Amino acid sequence: MDVENRTPSYSKPESRSGVPGSEYRDVEFTSDDAVLRGRLYLPHTLPAPIVVMAHGFSATVPMVLDRFAECFRDRGIAVFVFDHRGHGDSDGEPRGEINHWVQARGYLDAISATRTFEGFDTAPIAVWGDSFSSRVALGVAALDDRVGALVIQSPALGDRVASDTTDDAQLDVIREFLDAGALRAPEATWTSAPVVSADQTSSPSALTPLTAFRWFIEYGARYGTGWTNRVTYTMPKGAPRFDPFVFAPRVRVPTQVIVARHDEMPGASSDVTRAVADHLAGTTEVLEVDGGHFGLLEYPSALFTQVSTAEADFLTRVLRPASVTATLRSAVRQT
Repeated sequence: MDVENRTPSYSKPESRSGVPGSEYRDVEFTSDDAVLRGRLYLPHTLPAPIVVMAHGFSATVPMVLDRFAECFRDRGIAVFVFDHRGHGDSDGEPRGEINHWVQARGYLDAISATRTFEGFDTAPIAVWGDSFSSRVALGVAALDDRVGALVIQSPALGDRVASDTTDDAQLDVIREFLDAGALRAPEATWTSAPVVSADQTSSPSALTPLTAFRWFIEYGARYGTGWTNRVTYTMPKGAPRFDPFVFAPRVRVPTQVIVARHDEMPGASSDVTRAVADHLAGTTEVLEVDGGHFGLLEYPSALFTQVSTAEADFLTRVLRPASVTATLRSAVRQT
């Protein structure tokens, strides 16, 4: 994968108002000619592995993603979490853009940015995705050898179980398109819709389950999230399918899949997620949970604690080398 190294900019660490101990550094980097913004959470002890995280369909960092980042940080893992292009604090037009290709390029540029962080030029890297971004993170893990582990939760991998393929030609076509293709359709063909709506007759929305309406209105409407209740679809016609069944056999890194036993979200079939997990080439851990598509994004809750702890355990186990583990244990003994 041909990726560009870009130099991010930093600000001094700051704490979110009303949430003591949530220190992070604001970071900017460039992707697809736009400035993307995120937060770098650093553990107390370095060196450390790093997780690159981005949210799912239209959501932003303060919509519980920051809570996952804090959990991982407290377990000795650095976290770089960012808003996708056109969402939240990140620049880019159109606003609310939904496009697998654009988000994949964002992940790749975010990974490149981490390599410029002081002390992280050779750190182990994981990618993490939720819902819509799980498919993107899966593709990035298949395409980019810098990725050393993968976590996907409530993945939106489609509604149809397909056969995997051992033909690398399909992956090569995807790689070539991501490197050099026109990632979005002509502007005249873009379509837009509310993310959620209380009236599907007069104002049909992109997401229709009641659970989606409740979660986005509850968490997106909070002060400072930067979330807007509108998305714009820009996926290019004629592009190769961003296919999880092409990616899965080529994901050879340790992977954790969090699947809702009964995911109610269209496009997020639990059976499809299980089938994709079965075809992953690397060591795979599958955790099935109750709570539907959004239950693990309810904070605070027992389910959030269960899932975030399981993910932190997995990331610590597969990413942290023995030398770092020994350093951390020594630091704990000294305190």
